Amino acid sequence: MGLITGVIAFFYHLPQIYKWLFKPYYILSILMSSAFLILRKCPGLCENLNTEREDGNPCDFDWREVEILMFLSAIVMMKNRRAITLEQHAGNLFMFSKVANVILFFRLDIRLGIFYFALCIAFVMTCKPPLYMGPEYIKYFSEKTIDEELNHDTRVTWIVEFYANWSPECQSFAPVFADLSLKYNCAGLRFGKIDAGRYGEVAQRYKVSTSPLAKQLPTLVLFQSGREVMRRPMVDNKCRAVSWTFNEENIIREFNLNELFEASKKIKGRGENSPLPPEGSEEPQPEPDTPAESKKDQ
Repeated sequence: MGLITGVIAFFYHLPQIYKWLFKPYYILSILMSSAFLILRKCPGLCENLNTEREDGNPCDFDWREVEILMFLSAIVMMKNRRAITLEQHAGNLFMFSKVANVILFFRLDIRLGIFYFALCIAFVMTCKPPLYMGPEYIKYFSEKTIDEELNHDTRVTWIVEFYANWSPECQSFAPVFADLSLKYNCAGLRFGKIDAGRYGEVAQRYKVSTSPLAKQLPTLVLFQSGREVMRRPMVDNKCRAVSWTFNEENIIREFNLNELFEASKKIKGRGENSPLPPEGSEEPQPEPDTPAESKKDQ
C-alpha cells in the first residue's frame, strides 16, 4: 500500500518535477546531494579512493558508509512526516544529504571534506530556492500601507501572512497560501502578505519575531474591523511558537474559512461581488511617495 501511494504521489507531482529540471537551484542541489555516490561509483575515479571493505573494492560502500546512509534515510523520513509540499520534501532531502556528504567526504579524505564543505558554503550564499511566482489573489503590504488597508473598510476581513524570503518554511508555504487566496478571496475576505524580514518595525508592532530560534515564521493573523482576532502559530511564555502544521486543511479549519467566505460573499466591495483581481491588474495606482509593492519586489 505504501509503495502504491508513493507511485501515485510521484506521477501526481511529475509535471512539477519536470519543471524543476530546468531550474539551476534544483540541478545543483541534486548534483551536490549525490556527489559522494557519484565519486564512489564512477569508474576511473573510485579506483583511487580509500576503503575499509574486506575485499578491498574501492568502488563499493563499506559498512560505515552504509550505516551513515541508512541513518540519513531514517532522518529524512522522520522530517518529511510533517512536510506539506513537494518543495519541503525535496528541501529536507537536499539538506540532510549534504550533511551526510560532508561527513562521508571528511571520513574519506580531509582534503575532499574541506573542498566539499567550501562548495556547500558557496552554494548557500549564492544560490537561493526559486520564489513562488504562480497565480494568486494577494495584496503585498509595505510599512506605509498595511495599517491603511486593514482599517480602510471595517467590513473586510483580512488574513495576513508575515513571512521572510530567507525562511525555507515561508517559501514552502507560499503556494499553499496562494491556493487558498484563489479559492476564498472575495470582496469581504482578502489575503495579504508583508515581508517581516524587510519591515522589522511592522513585525515588532504586531509582535511577530523574525528570529530563527523563535520559529514564528510564517505567521498567519486574522484581522476583522482592523483588529487582530486570532493567529497561528500561537506563542508560549518564552516567545517561542507552539508547533503547528501549515497545511490547507488546518488553516481552513482553524480560521473557519468556509464560514467566513459564505458570510463575506454577501458584502459588495468596490462595486462588485466577485473575487478581486490579482495585485496590480485593477488596483488604483499609489501616490508617488508610496511605491507599490509587488511580488517581484519581494
